[in-house]
This record gives sequence, structure tokens and C-alpha cells, in this order.
Amino acid sequence: MKILMDAGPWLAVPPQGYGGLENVVATLTTELRRRGHEVVLATVGESEQPADGRIAAFATAQFSRLAAPYSEVTGVAHAHEQVVIDEIRRQAEADVPFTLVHSHLEVVGPAVLSGLTAGPPVLQTLHWDLQRNWDFYASFDGRGRVFFAGVSASQIARVPTALRRQILGAVPLSVPIPENGPLARAEREDYVLVLARLCEAKGTDIALRACRAAGVPLVLAGPVGGQPDRCALEVALGDPASPVRNYPDVRWFTEHVAPLLDDRSARWVGTASGRAKTELLRRARAVLFPIRWPEPGGTAVCEALAAGTPVVGMARGCLPSLVEPGVTGFLAENEAEFTVALGRVDDLDPEACTAAARRRFSPAVMADGYERLYAEVLRREMTGRNRPVTVRTGRDVQPG
Repeated sequence: MKILMDAGPWLAVPPQGYGGLENVVATLTTELRRRGHEVVLATVGESEQPADGRIAAFATAQFSRLAAPYSEVTGVAHAHEQVVIDEIRRQAEADVPFTLVHSHLEVVGPAVLSGLTAGPPVLQTLHWDLQRNWDFYASFDGRGRVFFAGVSASQIARVPTALRRQILGAVPLSVPIPENGPLARAEREDYVLVLARLCEAKGTDIALRACRAAGVPLVLAGPVGGQPDRCALEVALGDPASPVRNYPDVRWFTEHVAPLLDDRSARWVGTASGRAKTELLRRARAVLFPIRWPEPGGTAVCEALAAGTPVVGMARGCLPSLVEPGVTGFLAENEAEFTVALGRVDDLDPEACTAAARRRFSPAVMADGYERLYAEVLRREMTGRNRPVTVRTGRDVQPG
């Protein structure tokens, strides 16, 4: 099968630190190619992911532009997608057409690709909370050529009716499982970790207050408003012309998070990648997800469990489907319960966390799910039918 994998223009694949979607694309691309599929990757020029071809509209990641005013950023995704369209036509003219397109570019991907009068069918993975683009998804018609996959049953349960009829199933996210086993509890350091964008939706301030109340040291690893670390943020804030000064996440961080950091019991280390990220994960006592929003996929949850590190999170979004309370972590309904759970993480077995990740979140599990959906896309596109089916893809299964 020849697949055009569209990761979008926002971050490199694999990402240098933060980037759940791009980590998923890297993991899936690697596993599909191992199984003999040909995968051409649409990404940015600085991506280093091995593939059977790469196309890009931009040399570097465009993530830092996302928080800019709409008028300054609206053309970015469309410029990227034009390159995708050109590649689809070029391959067709060379008589080596793509079998299908697997798009991960929100809204613009399905909107542009559905307008093609000819070309391969499309499977669009929904990585986000669809409330923010409800008007689009409530009215979108894939015309029997564009179909959708969710990343959790909880995500799909909240989609508009029109979209639900075009969803083929839910494929839980996956991450590479480390070959070496997890560190035992006695070998770990005395801190817990937040590995995410530092913003209100991710509940960074909840983690800070809960850890202070529980007397647990906290490390924050992630960007703020597209800025990778403290130095970059201070430079941006020191520039009167920098648009970063007006980014909502930056204003929120400055008001609600920065005053609680002391560089001892609570410190921000910036975006972590490569070996630094691996070591932070495997040496932490737990990874925290005090989310305020219905997290749709939870890549970082999978990464934590793969490292053998228990999870403490809020019982929202996909987390109840990812965390086995008392085995791989704890789920809380409020900040008080979250604080209590921090005192129980040493009761959990790192080996049990890794075993659960290997069983449920390995690359093979995700690739199995997508291969089934690819086959269903081709069947529907060939027959012109668009009737609901149920595709089994692990614990998260959703009728299409």
C-alpha cells in the first residue's frame, strides 16, 4: 500500500520535545514501513523521520506562529496542503498513485482534500477536542471519499451527528516501548513530572498547588506559548514588538505559574527531548495530568506508562480509558483528591505500568488498528457505500 502521511506544518517529525501528534505520526510511519507499506511523509523540511519520500512547504516548524492573530497565520496550513495536492497529482501523472492519504491536519486537511474531483480516498485522524471547530464538523460532508478515525471512544462520543456517520472507528494512540525494563521505585528520584504545554487547559497550576500541599518536588517540562524554555521566553517578553507578549498561554503562565516556581521544589526545565526526556520520564515517581479539558488522546500518558512511570490524572476525557486505577495510576475528580493521590504513587509497580503499555499502546497495536481502517476506507470508496460498521481496535471501540 502506498500512503501519503500528512503530518501538517506545525512541528518536525519526530518532534524535538513537545508534539503528541507528531510522535504518533513518527511511530505509525516506522511501523507501517516495517510491515512493507510505502509511506511518503508531508511535514516540514527539518523533519528527520525515515520515510519513502518527504515533501514540505516550509523548511522549519511553524508551531510558534499558531498563537498569532488569525490574519497572520491562516495561510500556513493551506500553503502546506497545496504541496500535498501537488504531490497527489504528480504521483498520479507518473502512474504511481497513492493508495490513500492519511491526514492529521485539522480542518484544512479534510476541507481541501474533499474538494478534489479525483484522487485517493482519505482517512483523517481526529486528534483534538472537536468543540473548537464544531461548526465545521457539524456540516462537513466527505462525499464518500473522506472518512475519519478518532483516538478514543470518549472523544467520538462528543462529536456532531453528521461527523459520527463518517467515523470508521477509534484507534488508541501508541508510543515505542523501551527495550530496557523500567527503573525500580528505589532507583527513582524524588520528583514528579508534568510533561505537556504549560497552560490553563493542562492544569499546570493545579499540579503546582497539589505538589506543594503534598510536599512533593515537581518538575515542569514543556513549552509556554511556543517558547521552548525560560531564556527564549524572557527574550520574547523583553521585545516590545514580539507578539508572544500577547499570547493567552504566556499571560496565563506569567500570572498563575511563574509566581509558584522556586527552582527547588517546583522548577521549569523547558521543553525536553531525546535522552533528557527519556531520563526525566523513567526517573520520575509519577507523571501528572491535572487536565481541565476532555483530553482526546493522551500520548504523554502512554509515554509515561511505557517508561514504567505511574500516572496521576483527572478523570476527564480519555484518561479513564488509559489509566487502570490502583494498577497504573490514580484518577481524581478534584484538586483535593489529586493531592491525596500523590501520596500513593509509591504503592504502584513500575513493571505493571510497562506491561500494560506493551499490551495496549505498542506500535503494533496501533498499526493493526489503522490497517483495518485503511481496508475499510478502500472498501467503501470502491463500492460507494457509506453505511455504519463497527471496527474493533482494542479497548476503545466506536461504531462508525
